[in-house]
Amino acid sequence: MEAEFEMSMVGELKYFLGFQINQMEDSIFISQANYAKNMMKKFGLESSKTKRTPFATHLKVTKDEDGKAVDVSLYRSMIGSLLYLTASRPDIAHSVGVCARYQENPKESHLNLVKRILKYVQGTCNHGLLYTFDTNTSLVGYCDVDWAGNMEDRKSTSGGCFFVGNNLVSWFSKKQNSVSLSTAEAEYMAAGSSCTQLIWMKQMLEEYGVKPGVMTLYCDNMSAISISKNPVQHSRTKHIDIRHHFIRNLVQDGVVKLEHVSSDKQLADILTKGLDVNQFEYLKTALGLCVVNK
Repeated sequence: MEAEFEMSMVGELKYFLGFQINQMEDSIFISQANYAKNMMKKFGLESSKTKRTPFATHLKVTKDEDGKAVDVSLYRSMIGSLLYLTASRPDIAHSVGVCARYQENPKESHLNLVKRILKYVQGTCNHGLLYTFDTNTSLVGYCDVDWAGNMEDRKSTSGGCFFVGNNLVSWFSKKQNSVSLSTAEAEYMAAGSSCTQLIWMKQMLEEYGVKPGVMTLYCDNMSAISISKNPVQHSRTKHIDIRHHFIRNLVQDGVVKLEHVSSDKQLADILTKGLDVNQFEYLKTALGLCVVNK
């Protein structure tokens, strides 16, 4: 490439678009520690008391139309800063996503939720994702859902996380576009969204000559798994939009296999709801979030 283009060697990559990259002998650690610390200073929270989780358990957020209005610019600035941090912090993806829904008319209750997330980040600024050397190129995903969790429109929140070998490379936490009539339906729709992500990842790997083989998607709802394997329409599934049924073809063709996982081992749970400290810490570790001392 040096013969074709004008280039200069600048040494080992350590920073890239706000990301800090620590390359070690058998692993790479990626974080946004400096960005997170600067964000705390920006919002005057660098000395605030920290929180152990970003979101309280069983918390149901509403529009709070009678609540006290707050500075819209400040609220949106906080949300925007946190959204950029989610690029390396799946542990805050759900909580930030929920708070981002109220940017049009934020209330004091919403601002307090955002400040709680920031206080959690304050205590975990140095956390990031550890990628270890792994010759395993299998694609594995986990999908989960918080059924009818939105109190205004009763839509569900889907969550998914995806691994190449043992390394987390993609995740999402997103409100579904339609109301689901059952947990099974919501889980089935989340599985469909997760399959599209797995297929995209498979295509990307194949561009580099890597053949990942049959992909595995873990779901904690047996009914959703049964729907994916049963091509017969019946009263409980005939109303589901046809675009969600493509997962059946993937299963029948052996492209994807759906497997059951117990709820306490469901890694995508952290992307759909607030959790207690013990479960939250367990899932963080399972996703590869940690601190690496240089």
